[in-house]
Amino acid sequence: MTTASIVDNFPALRQSIGDKSLVYLDSAATTQKPQSVIDAVTRYYEHDNANIHRGVHTLSQRATQSYENARKNIASLLGANRPEEVIFVRGATEAINMIAQAWARPRLVEGDEILITEMEHHSNIVPWQIVCEQTGAILKVAPVLDDGSLDIEAYKSLLSEDTVLVSIAHVSNAIGTINPVQELCAFAKEAGATTVVDGAQACGHLQVNFQEIDCDFYAVSGHKMFGPTGIGCLLGKYEVLQEMEPWQGGGDMILSVSFEETTWNDVPFKFEAGTPNIAGAIGLGAAVQFIEGIGYETMVSHEQELLAYGRGVLENIEGVTLVGASEHNAGVLSFTVEGVHPHDVGTILDHAGVAIRTGNHCAEPLMRRFGLSATCRASLSVYNTTEDLDRLGLAVQEAIRILG
Repeated sequence: MTTASIVDNFPALRQSIGDKSLVYLDSAATTQKPQSVIDAVTRYYEHDNANIHRGVHTLSQRATQSYENARKNIASLLGANRPEEVIFVRGATEAINMIAQAWARPRLVEGDEILITEMEHHSNIVPWQIVCEQTGAILKVAPVLDDGSLDIEAYKSLLSEDTVLVSIAHVSNAIGTINPVQELCAFAKEAGATTVVDGAQACGHLQVNFQEIDCDFYAVSGHKMFGPTGIGCLLGKYEVLQEMEPWQGGGDMILSVSFEETTWNDVPFKFEAGTPNIAGAIGLGAAVQFIEGIGYETMVSHEQELLAYGRGVLENIEGVTLVGASEHNAGVLSFTVEGVHPHDVGTILDHAGVAIRTGNHCAEPLMRRFGLSATCRASLSVYNTTEDLDRLGLAVQEAIRILG
């Protein structure tokens, strides 16, 4: 597909904000949805709306087939060994909390260590703080260098025989740093640690191969890869999932129940209690097909070209400073404007029809690392163009003229 034909797939991009055509540069918060995903969700509700797995009637059978096909499609796209390694959850946040409570909490004891990094989203910090309070484990943090990349030597030095679990972002949501997760997981495994990768920001931008990364768990957010909100998945090695106890009880996660005992269902169903987000899973399956239709190679190439172009646009504006612009970045342009608060910049840009994110991006520790309370963040996707970035540059200049 050409960029123009890709853009045509996204109805929300064909609107105006006031008298300005929309430029959407907030894909790190959520991607826009292609028509095929919208249609898949609508089709389920219009034609196949029924609960899954237990019904013998036609609607239930069709819904079950679509739901399980989505699981197979996700497993194929992300390189899982088998579809059973894909557990549907509400998103990456729930996936990480599930690991914290169902895997870590029963295993950790006082003095055990969990290692994360300074660039983590709050969703990959707070669940570990909670489980440390519950078990007496200790949270360790690997620092970030001035360019926004991870200090790998410091990371390696923090690994020890006490490190039970390592949890790291594949891509930073706040500054776009791409971590060498395969290498980092290998170091962690040498120390005997179980490994978790937060892939919320990766799957909509990079080719992810669960087997090659060789982590034990990989968390996925559907709405950041063109799927609906409220759906995601946890990829886990089958043998690890087999050993893990359920997090929630009820519904399809059981085989049999008596007042004396309950027998769990097989993986992955023992982790999918209650009626799941069926429409969301089906929509995510359609998003996977959309990504496959474009191809990750095309997506990566396009976004890297835009990233380089966007950096050039912003670097040529006096008073603008890029934050965390490391060599290996996904499509995130994080920046500040001298003398102007990011929220004010964002408001002026909105009046110009340019949608960006401002604030700490749920990464307060990383902001403090750079001596900031907030940044402006323009985040890219396959539907963006160089014209969008020209509009961004002009709007930033207008914000400086008005507020500087």
